[in-house]
Order: sequence, then C-alpha cells, then structure tokens
Amino acid sequence: MKDIEFTFRELLNFKLFTIGKADISVSSLIFLVIFMLALNFIVKLIRKLIYRSQKLDESKKFTVFSLIKYVLYVVGFILGMNMIGINVSVLMGASAALLVGIGLGLQNIFSDFVSGIVLLLDSSIKVGDIIEVDNLVCQVKEINLRTTTVLTRDDKYVILPNTFLTKNNLFNWTHSNLNSRFDIQVGVAYSSDVQTVMDLLKSLTATNPKVAKTPEPFVRFNDYADSALIFNVYFWSSDPFRVENLKSELRVKYFEAFREHDIEIPFPQRVVHQAK
Repeated sequence: MKDIEFTFRELLNFKLFTIGKADISVSSLIFLVIFMLALNFIVKLIRKLIYRSQKLDESKKFTVFSLIKYVLYVVGFILGMNMIGINVSVLMGASAALLVGIGLGLQNIFSDFVSGIVLLLDSSIKVGDIIEVDNLVCQVKEINLRTTTVLTRDDKYVILPNTFLTKNNLFNWTHSNLNSRFDIQVGVAYSSDVQTVMDLLKSLTATNPKVAKTPEPFVRFNDYADSALIFNVYFWSSDPFRVENLKSELRVKYFEAFREHDIEIPFPQRVVHQAK
C-alpha cells in the first residue's frame, strides 16, 4: 500500500518540462485544469445571473456579459500561470522583442480588438440593431472583441472586422427610435389628376398594417420629369430589416389602384426608322 502511495506521489511530482525557473509537474497541470474549469463555471453562472435581470434589455445584457467574460479570462490566465509558478510579467519581458515583431505584423488585428472594446462600451451598436454600412443593410447578431457577426437581407451571415464598423460611415436604423422613415418614388402621366394621385397614394399607404400610424405617411409632389410627374410617398415602419417586402406590397397596391382609376404610368418609347 505504501509503495502504491509513494508511486502516486512520484507521478504527481513528475516534472514534465521547465519554463524559466518554474518546474511544471503533473500536479501543476491538474491544478491548472481544475482552476480553468472552475473559472468556466463562474463565467456560466455570471451569464445566468445577468440574463435573468429584468432591468437590462438583451443588447445590454450581451454587452455587460461580454466585458465581464473577457476580463475574467484575462485575469484568470494571469492568476493560473502565477499559481503554477510561472511569472507572466517576466515571461512577457523576456519575449519583448518577439512581441514587438508580432505586434507590427498583427497591428490590424489589435486595431480590431480596440474597436471591439469601443463598440461594447459606447453602445452605439447593439445586438439586434439594424445598421447600414458601405451600402450593406444588416442586423447585428453578435459583437465579439475582434469581429461582429451580422445577418444580411438575403439571409446570409457575414463576419465583419470591427474596424470596418468604426472607420466607415454607419447608419443605425434602430439607434434611438424603433420607427424609421422610408420612401417610394412613383411616376404618373402628365394627364393625371394630381390630387387624386396624392390621395390614393396616401390612403393605400396608411391602411397597410405594417406602416406605422404615427407619424402619418404623407405624399410629396417632387418633380416634373421628361415624361412623368414624380411623387414620393413617405412612411414609417418598425421593421427596417424587411422593409423591401413592405415596399413591394405597396407598389402592387399602387399599380392596381392606378389601373382602376385610369391613371397611366408612363414608360419610355422609342421609334426606330429604317433607312431606305
């Protein structure tokens, strides 16, 4: 029995490798694994507590949890290394030249990390927001330290570097108000009755259940084009992500109403003369 106990002690104290002045044994690795499992359990517990809160919306819960998670993992890594005898500061100091070289090569990635921290802290973009950047309209699904995952209108997931969001002009359709304004342009023939056209466009838009009641939609006579009178219908919707489907529905209603009231939608006509 004593021999077995002695053998087990020898196994635990068996030196696997050395880092600096620290001897890494089997027991050190086991302790490190237990510590990391405990840290992971704490992170999951904190996540449950945060997501149970009724005072924060989903986007704020995600932001708070992400920041706490990253801080805990960094602190946990440093503490874990120190507990098994590895001085992280000495290790980093000894490899300073190597870190400088890596830093120069990975400066874009570091820039993405900084941008990720900015996005998480200032809440200018939150999970669930509808944004438009570089002519790309998408919904934010996840914000990580280096990248942000978005869903486009054609249901494709795109992973964007965080610097792409912080360096480009960005429109947040849902930043301060759930209702966003949109417009549809319509051209009718010069023979059309202007007031009838405006009344039809406004009533058809206002009766659509997907169009917000307040503010009320309105119609503007915008221009005299070469072959048409140009009107724009302005309306508000709480679903900017799928607003193109709503625009399609409204255009169908406009077309049917114009046909019923003999309102012509002009189109370019070309006459080709054949030389004799």
